[in-house]
Amino acid sequence: MRQAEVTRNTNETAISVAVNLDGTGKCNVQTGVGFFDHMLDQLARHSLIDITATAKGDLHIDDHHTVEDTGIALGQALVRALGDKRGIRRYGHFRLAMDDTQVACALDLSARPFLVWNVPFTAPKIGTFDTELVREFFQAVAVHGGITLHLDLIHGLNSHHIAEATFKAFARALREAVEPDPRLGNALPSTKGAL
Repeated sequence: MRQAEVTRNTNETAISVAVNLDGTGKCNVQTGVGFFDHMLDQLARHSLIDITATAKGDLHIDDHHTVEDTGIALGQALVRALGDKRGIRRYGHFRLAMDDTQVACALDLSARPFLVWNVPFTAPKIGTFDTELVREFFQAVAVHGGITLHLDLIHGLNSHHIAEATFKAFARALREAVEPDPRLGNALPSTKGAL
């Protein structure tokens, strides 16, 4: 069963995240940050990974700790659910168009975390949500998920579309990477013999 649950408690947040890599994209998230919940829903639906997440954070300060710590827990849950990564495709890429926006995502479930981020926003906020937190989320997921992650905005005008296209492109690339490769069997997708 490629499922995992992670609980993270700090002085700033209390987070619980569960994933099922072989799900249907079901999403049940309550972080207290409306726009972020919407983005996590897009991530679940387009990756076909079931995601359950609850977060209680210091929202009286701002959304930063809640978004970042949810990303940390999600990355850790992905690592646990993937296990030794035998039989997976490992790599994923997707170019996603959404109205005025196009975002490219390429990733490698390499256990060598790295984020390349070329996604400038046209506005500092989407409603009350700070657009800089989109990068913070992906930084946390990449580092704690052991993902080499490249995200590039090809073009875009509307910040809501840019954020949503980024989450959707990541979702589709992640879906490809975690899928079992029928030609690989139970082998590791690495010449090193370990990932």
